[in-house]
Amino acid sequence: MNLTGKPDFGGLHVAAFENRRREEMSRMIQRHGGVPHVSPALEEVPVGTNPQAVQAAQELVAGKFDLVIFLTGVGVEYFLQQVQEAVSQQELFSALGKVVTVARGPKPTAALKKRGLTPSLTVPEPNTWRELIDTLDAWGSLAGRRILVQQYGASNPQLLQALQARGAQVVPLVVYRWALPQDLQPLEENIRALVEGRRQVALFTSAQQVVHLCQVARRLGLDQPLQKAFHQVVVGSIGPTTSEVLRQHALPVDLEPEHPHMGHLVRTAAQQAKQLLEQKRAVFRVLDQATQEPQSVAHQLRNHPSWNSPFMKACRMEPAEVVPVWL
Repeated sequence: MNLTGKPDFGGLHVAAFENRRREEMSRMIQRHGGVPHVSPALEEVPVGTNPQAVQAAQELVAGKFDLVIFLTGVGVEYFLQQVQEAVSQQELFSALGKVVTVARGPKPTAALKKRGLTPSLTVPEPNTWRELIDTLDAWGSLAGRRILVQQYGASNPQLLQALQARGAQVVPLVVYRWALPQDLQPLEENIRALVEGRRQVALFTSAQQVVHLCQVARRLGLDQPLQKAFHQVVVGSIGPTTSEVLRQHALPVDLEPEHPHMGHLVRTAAQQAKQLLEQKRAVFRVLDQATQEPQSVAHQLRNHPSWNSPFMKACRMEPAEVVPVWL
């Protein structure tokens, strides 16, 4: 792999599914020698009139919460917008300063600091709900604590259950939802291009992108062809949560960056994609030949020098001239 030189896609066509930072991602891919094809796979739709958010803000001002967990930066923004007419900003910020505030990662941290608020606790990388729970466990007991949880665009039942299992009273707060983009044409074009072999790299910056990609592929009747196509595409995942969802949908994960950030993902992919692509396609050719010409492949295997090695004989439960030992 190109581990020492400048990260370079070398002209590979890169599919990506970012929404809010799609232009920035396109520029990054281009700057690293790739041909970008960025088609948003989701959009964030804020809850309109949100009495739940207003009630949560009023209870926060009244001192009825012990902790507030902010999972996303955009969630911070929408929460403050939705309660601004019902609760004064000064009272709300004062209340947030008196409770333990938890920011899941750099985005909610930045959104809070933008308003002069510093979170009491920040969650370390890779910023999943598991690290969040570990952070709270290290902080202290949650038994009897009343916790307001600003959710993602979809609920995270594992996080809520983990908090409840520690004796906390959990109040989930929904301020926006994830939806498919109104214009699906760019996403559909990327799906068709992946199936037809016109994309060599696919980059995912959130788990929900995977869910929506597969959903739209099913609508097009291309879910199985897409799954097969990914055997010849280098798949980059921004972090563990996204990787987990990719595997749940029977899609491969070829690389994850050391840090779960978009820039690191693009650089890591640019550095590794060409060699990974060659390796994946070589394996696919062998597997495809095995499917199409099983007799020919079997003949090649039996004529390979390793076929009659002590190790292979032992694997086939055949007698060997020496007992193979491996560590």
